[in-house]
Amino acid sequence: MDGARSVPGGRYCRSVADLPDVPTLLDTAVAALGGTRREGQSTMAAAVADAVDRREHLVVQAGTGTGKSLAYLVPALRRAMDKDTTVVVSTATIALQNQLIDRDLPRLARAVGPGLRREPTFAVLKGRRNYLCRNRLTTAAEESDEAELFDPRQLSSLGKQVARLHEWAEETTTGDRDELVPGVTDLAWRQVSVAANECMGARVCPFGQECFAEFAREEAKGVDVVVTNHAMLSIDMTQGNHILPEHDTIMIDEAHELVDRATSVATGTLAERTVTLAAKRASRLIEPMVAERLTEAGEGLALMFADAPEGRIDHIDEGLAGAVTVVRDTAAACVTAIGPSPGEQEAEAASERRLALAALTEVHDTAVRVLESFEPALRDRTDVVWLTKAPGRRPALSVAPLAVGGLLREKLFGDRTVVLTSATLTLGGSFDALARQWGLGREVGREEAERSAAPPSAGGDDEDGPHRAAGEPRWRALDVGSPFDHARSGILYVAAHLPPPGRDGLSPAYLDEIAELIEAADGRTLGLFSSMRAAQQAADELRERLDHPLLCQGEDSTGQLVRRFSEDENSCLFGTLSLWQGVDVPGPSLSLVIVDRIPFPRPDDPLASARQRAVAAHGGNGFLSVAATHAALLLAQGTGRLLRSTGDRGVIAVLDPRLATARYGGFLRASLPPYWGTTDPGVARSALRRLSGRTAPAV
Repeated sequence: MDGARSVPGGRYCRSVADLPDVPTLLDTAVAALGGTRREGQSTMAAAVADAVDRREHLVVQAGTGTGKSLAYLVPALRRAMDKDTTVVVSTATIALQNQLIDRDLPRLARAVGPGLRREPTFAVLKGRRNYLCRNRLTTAAEESDEAELFDPRQLSSLGKQVARLHEWAEETTTGDRDELVPGVTDLAWRQVSVAANECMGARVCPFGQECFAEFAREEAKGVDVVVTNHAMLSIDMTQGNHILPEHDTIMIDEAHELVDRATSVATGTLAERTVTLAAKRASRLIEPMVAERLTEAGEGLALMFADAPEGRIDHIDEGLAGAVTVVRDTAAACVTAIGPSPGEQEAEAASERRLALAALTEVHDTAVRVLESFEPALRDRTDVVWLTKAPGRRPALSVAPLAVGGLLREKLFGDRTVVLTSATLTLGGSFDALARQWGLGREVGREEAERSAAPPSAGGDDEDGPHRAAGEPRWRALDVGSPFDHARSGILYVAAHLPPPGRDGLSPAYLDEIAELIEAADGRTLGLFSSMRAAQQAADELRERLDHPLLCQGEDSTGQLVRRFSEDENSCLFGTLSLWQGVDVPGPSLSLVIVDRIPFPRPDDPLASARQRAVAAHGGNGFLSVAATHAALLLAQGTGRLLRSTGDRGVIAVLDPRLATARYGGFLRASLPPYWGTTDPGVARSALRRLSGRTAPAV
């Protein structure tokens, strides 16, 4: 093997002197893939390699078209081969995860393999809930009544879906839910899958030797690159027994999503259904009377929910606190009644015990978190509690962390190198907003500059300088720009003449503006709305006024709608949040992106409002730090749908005049690429007519 040394799993590595450097590998990969050298891509790859060598964290903004996946994958593969280690790549979306595994990594491995003397290896790893559980298949029918289903048609549909899953179990080789086409509802999937805390373990499970989740974990051992998602990464950070293989380097793509995904993983929910389910599972193992008390506790909780107002709870009343306390205590009594493990058990009994304890522990621990968040002794609250009463669903009490920066600082950045990248990381022209949310302190370069300008007494002998708190990670930031000439390719039109958006749906003036813009563009429009109600209103009313095919989110799967929109150049697609970040339609099918209003979080959003209040309590600007930052991130993501290739041209029309008139408008505009700006509707419509090949109407 030319001096190479063997390593477990059939891998081997050579000394660093023998490995081609990152620029050489990148050039080889680009040439093999039929691409062209891009300055931003080369700059990013060099910075990633340098950060990995220095063991420093790196934050990189890389605009659409930069080729950032290749820019971090090439240094990742070289790091893995050089140090005989695994590099983890984490994404936010399934689409990017699949792109990396199915397209980018196979092609890259073939391209650089000869230079590295072997093809790098890779695997995907998801949470256990994403894989079908053969053991649960045997009990799915027994628990299909767990859900809040009262319509016989829904029950029948559930039964058909579970039956289909049984058939699929005989065909699939991976058990991966993402490979089931068409898919099934979350409710149906829950009948045939288990969460990590519900799994009895491969050694005990009768299907342990045929476990799809265990197959995936085994495949991930010893490979060079493991691709996972932010939720899985967050779970791995918070669990004692790590799921991901040992690693010292993480590449986090779509890093702007990291905080939301980590928050979601750390959110607990308490509802009558979750309590009742825990009681039902416990009733198979303990005295019926003990389990019945937990069922009654769940009913009492539901009664308190009925009288409590929806929204954030700053002070819990005695009735609700009492109901949550009873849930906590009765769940604990059920756990005590189940008792310690009796040792050797039949597989079915071991499975029932594990499922019951998992459900009871989740109920108990969530109740504890809710109650502790109102303890007078805790001066600084770290959790936010709120009650949700969504139409058509039972009320639920949720508890989530006020911030996850401390968790990320300790668990993510503590003992490894982390590279965070996205097309959208500078908000208001700075990396600071997201850096604070991730738990990072002041950037290394800025610390050094400020320290050199300060008198000696200000800096002392502390190598981290006066601005770095104890334990804050060292990091650098880089914006490699974009290959797009935004000022020549895109117009940012703000409809400053329109009235501010109201709360009662789209006004006639907004609908008229949308209609005129779509007519000028000859269709080819992606409408991004702040709510599904607004998207549906616009679709319903404009279908009667326009001849262009108009698709609306919810009428089919999002993937199918995007495909139809892409194939029909004169069609329009309206929708809400998932379209703001999930649409990639290069070419003539998209020349106009309409944004109905600045996407601020709702004023009654429990987490956002609590975070604003916490910032203000420490002397900061809560609105700018939370609401405006949230809006800037979404606005940058949404408007980024316009230019997806270097040949794209078009107009972004923001109908909300506050982007031009409000004091915070400058912060929001600074978060966007440097489009050519105008508030003249005639200029925007003329540009759209030229792009569509239509002439302006005669005056």
